[in-house]
Amino acid sequence: MTHSIIRLIPAALAMVASPLLADTTVIQAERVIVAPDAPPLGRSTITVTDGRIVSIAEGWQDGADGATLVQLPGKTVLPGLIDLHVHLTGDPGGDFWRDAVEPAEWGVVVGAKNARLTALAGFTTVREAGSAQQTAFSLRRGTEEGLIAGPRIIAAGPPLAIIGGHGDVTGFLPEINEILSSGYSCTGAVECAAKVRRASQNGADTIKITATGGVLSQQGRGLEAHFTDSEMKSIADTAHSLGLKVMAHAHGARGIEAASRAGIDTIEHGTYLDEAAAREMVKNGTVLIPTLMAFKGVTERLGQGIYTPVVEDKIRAVADVAQTFMGKARNWGVPIAFGTDAGVFEHGRNAGEFALMRAQGMTNREALASATTMAARVLEMENEIGRLAPGYSADIIAVDGDPLADVTVLEDVDWVMVRGRVIE
Repeated sequence: MTHSIIRLIPAALAMVASPLLADTTVIQAERVIVAPDAPPLGRSTITVTDGRIVSIAEGWQDGADGATLVQLPGKTVLPGLIDLHVHLTGDPGGDFWRDAVEPAEWGVVVGAKNARLTALAGFTTVREAGSAQQTAFSLRRGTEEGLIAGPRIIAAGPPLAIIGGHGDVTGFLPEINEILSSGYSCTGAVECAAKVRRASQNGADTIKITATGGVLSQQGRGLEAHFTDSEMKSIADTAHSLGLKVMAHAHGARGIEAASRAGIDTIEHGTYLDEAAAREMVKNGTVLIPTLMAFKGVTERLGQGIYTPVVEDKIRAVADVAQTFMGKARNWGVPIAFGTDAGVFEHGRNAGEFALMRAQGMTNREALASATTMAARVLEMENEIGRLAPGYSADIIAVDGDPLADVTVLEDVDWVMVRGRVIE
């Protein structure tokens, strides 16, 4: 009996080690951009095993027996793109009253549709910037386990807001506002710290706050700071103590400056950024996520009865400055990473952001970096995503043309792989 067991051990070990048991894909591409700051490669072969890049070799090489072969002649292959500000569980529109008639679970259905559209557009990682309590977390699990076609999701869950501010429920009768509230509004440093801990307890990957007023909320008050300095510092300090970063919706200059001073990690939108606020961001390393497509998306819907009159007035007020503020931020030395606010406009149009960034002074290479290496650093995932290299997640896309010469070719993505899975 003992001898028979010993004889079986080598056979069992051989089965475990056999490459036939691994899921391997061999990709032959005409041109490979491993990172925006690296020289492009010519014809190359990328080998992916169990969701990770194993090698990038010169020339077109045959794969091992049993490997899946993907041939992309004439195509440029590059790292999957990263969008740091999306709302997968919602679609564009001004129907704020839907919060009162649609269950939160419907957001998972909408989100599954939008996750697929986002991945097909070439975005293999997204940061979900605010949703109902479990909708984005459910999508996160679904895409991770391969049950839903979509990108890797870094999810915030419900945003922290002041009572009645942007991100809280407004526009209904008081008793309805209270019923619909997410439970994440807070007043005072102690309560705000508790809400950060609650978000962490319930599954948040990052903390989203609405540091200033907003354009699409149902109130006409201005776009300056909502939280006090002590509240924002409490949020930032508590989140960082838990290993979480903080993203802050912020429009007004003094609100942006206060959020950066408090230790907030990224400023979302940044519309009325001025030089004083920019200096504070540079000093603290605070990153701007400009979401230029959001301003384009809402402007496209003016005058159609989609938004309430108070929201239309706010959209018109920000329309002109939205076409220049990112360029000013770049000139002032503010670090900038890619984010779109998809959900305010149609999902799948995310890459339209590149042309808008270029129109405000970014080079093609800078724009591509903002959605790859720079975005990966914001997520502290620079050793996992944002470039093509052995050991990295197999998040890979293919396009015609050369995005280093014309970044807008990324608006038409031909082939997508997320975590080693091809998105059909």
